[in-house]
Amino acid sequence: MAKTYEGGEPVAEVVRSGFVEGVHRGSAVVLDATGAPVAGAGDGTSPIFPRSASKPLQTLGMLRAGLTTTDPADVALVSASHAGEEFHLARVAALLRSAGLDPEALHCPPDLPFGEAARQAVLRAGGGPSRLAMNCSGKHAGMLLTCLAADWPLDGYWRPEHPLQRRLTATIEEYAGEPAAAVGVDGCGAPVLAISLTGLARAFLRLVSAQPGSPERTVADAMRAYPELVGGTGADDTRLMRGVPGMLVKIGAEGVIAAALPGVGAVAVKIDDGATRARTPVLVSGLRRLGVQAPVLTEYAELPLLGGGLPVGAVRSVW
Repeated sequence: MAKTYEGGEPVAEVVRSGFVEGVHRGSAVVLDATGAPVAGAGDGTSPIFPRSASKPLQTLGMLRAGLTTTDPADVALVSASHAGEEFHLARVAALLRSAGLDPEALHCPPDLPFGEAARQAVLRAGGGPSRLAMNCSGKHAGMLLTCLAADWPLDGYWRPEHPLQRRLTATIEEYAGEPAAAVGVDGCGAPVLAISLTGLARAFLRLVSAQPGSPERTVADAMRAYPELVGGTGADDTRLMRGVPGMLVKIGAEGVIAAALPGVGAVAVKIDDGATRARTPVLVSGLRRLGVQAPVLTEYAELPLLGGGLPVGAVRSVW
């Protein structure tokens, strides 16, 4: 039986009008450029579901299985949890058309855009949920194209026993340096593997440290070159990659975020209660332990709490 996640320690606090009104518990792992641990909080060894933070590793598995694209921006899109903006939807649709497929081939469920502005735009126009707008549609498009390249059946491409998913599982386990403790179903219907925060940080570090031209660097370089495709206008991972040149960042649901910088190290964070507001300040604490400094990190070190539309407090790391 898989070991259950043991949980973390207080890593962030919520301060309103000068009073601490809440604490977020969680775990964090900081590795140096060699992959050695240099700092940590909570439990960095028990398995968690990294959720969408696994996407760069899934894209790596697709490239190794035969996925080819004519534009590196498509590699970034396959690795994305996109906001559902028009440029995201147009590129996913074009990627499908290039293989003679339409959006109904996607197994991800119909959804409204993940990004608030894009979601409101769809609703104002009288639109509704679609498979293209689902934030994982780029990943699912990549999975379909990989199946075509490898001559695997499209039917059931999302099932754990499918040859595609077995290949992606093997890739994640290889780069995390540990076997998956469990296989779950992600929000998009595709498998998600349970690995440790240490394994997640280790895998991100291997992506950015690989030789130029390798499949690993192809993923890392594409995401860093096209961060708006990875997240969207104003998305945390998009802004962090824009603000710290060379850094790879990917968010995941339920309070997960991971980052790596070549020659510097990697950080992975999990907030126990799944709060997205706490993960980025804690990530900043980890990056500062590696000596990373940038104006965007100062912006994310404390996130404002609003009352009546005005700042009345903050969420900040206490780790």
